[in-house]
Amino acid sequence: MKSVLIPALLLASPALAQDRVLTVYAGDSVTSEWGPGPAIEKGFEAICDCDLQFVTGDVLPRILMEGAGTQADIVFGLNTDMTARARASGLFAPHGQDTSDLSLPIAWEDDIFLPYNWGETAFVYDSTRLENPPASFAELLEAEDLSIVIQDPRSSVSGLAMLLWVKSVYGDQAGEAWAKLAPKVLTVTRGWSESYGLFTDGEADMVLSYTTSPAYHIAAEEDDTKRAAIFPEGHYFMAELVAQVAGTDQPELAQAFMDWVLTPDFQATIPLANWSLPAKLPQADWPQVMRDLPRPDKTLFLSEDEAEALRAPALDEWQRAFR
Repeated sequence: MKSVLIPALLLASPALAQDRVLTVYAGDSVTSEWGPGPAIEKGFEAICDCDLQFVTGDVLPRILMEGAGTQADIVFGLNTDMTARARASGLFAPHGQDTSDLSLPIAWEDDIFLPYNWGETAFVYDSTRLENPPASFAELLEAEDLSIVIQDPRSSVSGLAMLLWVKSVYGDQAGEAWAKLAPKVLTVTRGWSESYGLFTDGEADMVLSYTTSPAYHIAAEEDDTKRAAIFPEGHYFMAELVAQVAGTDQPELAQAFMDWVLTPDFQATIPLANWSLPAKLPQADWPQVMRDLPRPDKTLFLSEDEAEALRAPALDEWQRAFR
């Protein structure tokens, strides 16, 4: 199918392209200054003879509210901690891709949600501002005179990932961990972009982000002062996911997009456009800046069912700490 479909799309006339619109729901970060949206739009439009249009916002709440009447053809930017609720909606179709040889640290057998990148949560710091960063999660909790910005787990995928990161490390003591961390939190932002902007403006010592975030500063700004603190307790695995809406009125275009996601052309854009690790690209083919980054020795991950079961109690622990 892949070898026939994409070339067939190339034969579409320019007039038809105006009517061939692929609507992609995506998080705000996808089209942000640091996001992959422009590269993805340009890359797919070059092969589909169509107009790819991003609609940004809180993806999962929006599509669950719209239900079968959604205008989305593709949902882009879900993550592994949201899939239980998304799957239960019945709104998504199988992706039809072979996921047996992905470059993830875990096996992937989901036939609905397709990973296009991955990474781990981490606290990023500026080495010119913080000369002796915490060397472990335990040190972070005990640190004095430290300011951190994090994201709200109710509105941010990275904030939710941190919620589950703390739960994975501290288990039944997660509430106590949050109680120690809360006084160090300068502010909780709705999304990642706001937090990271505060950090780069010098408002905080550390920001909740990803192990790959320093690559942006190294490659785009020639600045090696932004670094991820690597903790021996482990870092929480996250994959960003794409899914096809079952009721799309552009099934051919939507399937073509899904077929494109794991191709070398798409995957090669991920490291330096999404500033994360590609889901299907050998490490030897990663940009040097990604290969040179410090990597965690331990990966933490909760299954879909585990994450869904822990989400509500973990959120209660978080809210108690910030009252």
